Amino acid sequence: MADTSNTTAGVSVHPAAPAAAGAPRGSGFWLVGAVLVLLMLSSSVPSALYVLYQEQWALSSGTITVVFALYAVTVLAGLLLFGSLSDTLGRRPVLAAGLVLAIVSMALFAGAQGLGLLLAARAVQGLAVGLATGAMGAALLELSPASRPALGAQVNSAGPTVGIGLGGIGAGLLVQFAPAPTALSYLLLIGAFTVTLVGVARMRESAPGAGGRFRVVPHRIHVPAGSRRTFAVLILTIVAVWSVGGFYLSLGPHLALSLLESTNYLVGGATVALLAGAATAAQLTLGRTEALRTAVLGLCGLLAGLGLVLLSLGLGSAAVFLVATAVLGSGWGAAFLGSFRALSGLADPAHRGELTAAVYVFAYLAMSVPAVLAGMLTNIHGLHRTSVGFMAAVAAVCALALVVTLRLSARTRTGGRAA
Repeated sequence: MADTSNTTAGVSVHPAAPAAAGAPRGSGFWLVGAVLVLLMLSSSVPSALYVLYQEQWALSSGTITVVFALYAVTVLAGLLLFGSLSDTLGRRPVLAAGLVLAIVSMALFAGAQGLGLLLAARAVQGLAVGLATGAMGAALLELSPASRPALGAQVNSAGPTVGIGLGGIGAGLLVQFAPAPTALSYLLLIGAFTVTLVGVARMRESAPGAGGRFRVVPHRIHVPAGSRRTFAVLILTIVAVWSVGGFYLSLGPHLALSLLESTNYLVGGATVALLAGAATAAQLTLGRTEALRTAVLGLCGLLAGLGLVLLSLGLGSAAVFLVATAVLGSGWGAAFLGSFRALSGLADPAHRGELTAAVYVFAYLAMSVPAVLAGMLTNIHGLHRTSVGFMAAVAAVCALALVVTLRLSARTRTGGRAA
């Protein structure tokens, strides 16, 4: 008998349980989708404000990247510790707990007057996202409309980049044109999270095993022995993708303002939005393309985008930089989609959560460690020289990933053993 379970973000997903009391299935699906977008939106708002924090509180670029990295590390901790909690407690209570933590983090951001509360806010925000991610991913698959069963996977894939893009442009607009630039975005998000929290309380429960005891079962990190060669090949793409993402979300706005010789904070937010928007468009366009082919196309896009970024830095051209960001975003979205889909097929359903945990470890380490290193080097060599070195290094990783992925794809097509 075919297995009908799926996994996402390390959480086992089974056919929906009988409907519990609450809102209808369709409304629950769109509510969870809204929570996903809001959480990702809130995660990118600080990126649009980092330049302002640096100016007001005399923070170095290295310090800013540490603030960013703390978020990535706490998201990973939340995923690994609580990723399967919604399987026993239920999707609703875990989502509600994540939203409460998100509200607390927004309040900390709004009240921050220096580095201490900024770090605390980022840490709580990371835990909120890590806690809620597994429950959101599972609920979206379980509550997908019966007429469009693939919609849950599509929202899981596109929701994060849509949120990141909206957060960047929205925060940039508010910072540039609205009062209380370091507080207003967060106060508005407190209101939005409160509304969705009320909705989650009324949402139908979809987890088959809901109602169990609170039990923290850390995800085991494991790659099946027969798949380790393939994993090593594909993880290079994950590392390249999230190194670029970490750099843009921490230092990208500062670099854009420098190249444009502008003091308009909207520019920084628009840079993040452009990267994420291009990534979303690529994912939606290539959603039905074979996984390894999608990864190869994405790596080509990443290489082209990185080459254009290096050209823009050499010319000092803001126009070329914006084109480069769009190309880079397209490659970013496609490369992550293709490599993640290929990686998710390496393990049987019973062990897919362990493999997913391993992927997330590499992804969040790639997002945080290179960004912190770049921030520290910026303090010594300046933003321009550090950016050139960083992009050249990532381009080398992309080139290696492209070569080995093409070889893997060729072996797979000819029926060779991919692992």
